[in-house]
Amino acid sequence: MAGGGEATTPLLEGKPRVYFDGCPGCANDRRKAENPGIPYGQFFHIWIIILVSCLPISLLFPFIYFMIRDLHIAERVEDIGFYAGFVGASYMLGRALTSTAWGMIADRIGRKPVIILAIISTLLFNTLFGLSVKYWMAIATRFLLGSLNGLLGPIRAYAVEVCRTEHQAIGLTLVSTSWAIGLIIGPAIGGYLAQPVEKYPNLFPANSIFGRFPYFLPCLCVSFFCLVILISCIWLPETLHKHKLHKTEDQGIEEFAEQQNSSTTNKSLLKNWPLMSSIILFCVTSFDDMAYTEIFSLWAESDKTYGGLGFSSEDVGQVLAVTGASILLYQTFVYPRIVKVLGTVNASRIAAILAMVLLFTYPPMTHLSKPWLSVVVNIASVFKNNLVVTIVTCSFILQNNSVPQEQRATANGLATTLMSFFKAFAPAGAGIVFSWAQKRQHAFLFPGDQMVFFLLDIVIFVELVWTFKPFLDIPEQTS
Repeated sequence: MAGGGEATTPLLEGKPRVYFDGCPGCANDRRKAENPGIPYGQFFHIWIIILVSCLPISLLFPFIYFMIRDLHIAERVEDIGFYAGFVGASYMLGRALTSTAWGMIADRIGRKPVIILAIISTLLFNTLFGLSVKYWMAIATRFLLGSLNGLLGPIRAYAVEVCRTEHQAIGLTLVSTSWAIGLIIGPAIGGYLAQPVEKYPNLFPANSIFGRFPYFLPCLCVSFFCLVILISCIWLPETLHKHKLHKTEDQGIEEFAEQQNSSTTNKSLLKNWPLMSSIILFCVTSFDDMAYTEIFSLWAESDKTYGGLGFSSEDVGQVLAVTGASILLYQTFVYPRIVKVLGTVNASRIAAILAMVLLFTYPPMTHLSKPWLSVVVNIASVFKNNLVVTIVTCSFILQNNSVPQEQRATANGLATTLMSFFKAFAPAGAGIVFSWAQKRQHAFLFPGDQMVFFLLDIVIFVELVWTFKPFLDIPEQTS
């Protein structure tokens, strides 16, 4: 132990590393140096935190159609999709406006405080959303939920910092997998638990609070989950270094200072085309994913006379639950093998082509009868969501391979901000297009919902084109 409060511990690669007493970042680095194994406990904690933070994003999709109907804001049935889109967009707009700021705050005060504040805001405003009795209240609570939940950028950086370099790929995969599963489990919870008085009258009487607020139960369950995870964050270690370097003759500390300040010499992220091109692919794919999720729920729950499937919110929740389970299996066992054989970019190109073909099969499904309708819709949903996950994971890998480790947190914050803008426009645009399409059921060219899925195909075609040069600049370590 040195007199200035520093300690030197040898690393595996042979260079001594300086640690400062009282610094949580140094304590984290010391733990990584002394424990070369995979930190399964912390990885699981990260996985659960990401899961609980993204559940409210898509929780509302199975019941938003009925919620807008019950709020009596839409004058006609065809206008429900129009108003539903803005509720979904308000969350993403709020997140887009604040993600970069939350990333900067996390770099100043630490990852843990931002993560805790994000969970608290999710608990509060998600609960209030379930109690919404006016359209403006639903919009406001969703906007505040998005703007105060600055978790995504810091947790991606945290997943990299909490483990050794050789385990960072696992940490990044956990982030994308948990996020994808959360966006599916959320609608499953919303589908099964919304309107409990109608679905489970023996458990929930009509004069109970769940009769007055039919969409409160799924929000309450997610908020309770948030409370449990919030308590567990007491044991969440900080990874940000919180010490000031001082002049010293010790060469090890000089090297450490040089390493800490090396990020200032890196080129601007905005001039890093491999990074920016992969972020653009990520944003377009996220737009496709969000628009599809919004449209699928509205289309499935609309009446067959308007080209829909006539599903209940419970039916939609069941479809998305099956899809969520398939994503977990696909990401764990299938995707790594596909990438190993085809490569990251080629796998994305094939996924985009298959997704385009698949979407053309959606409009004819309305002519099917049960039980074949449920079987076909489940199969189509499983394939469509896993194809999207393939492209999203590809863009995520490309982003992190396009920058050095010390720039990854900033790059993730930038990607989150831009992606959130795209996702803010997606549900609003999808709701407007869906509402417009339902009014043209007898048009000559692409009548009704055929136009909706045709426009989604155009978005996927853009994704496909973007995977080729000169649009996508592939990093050397990925190519």
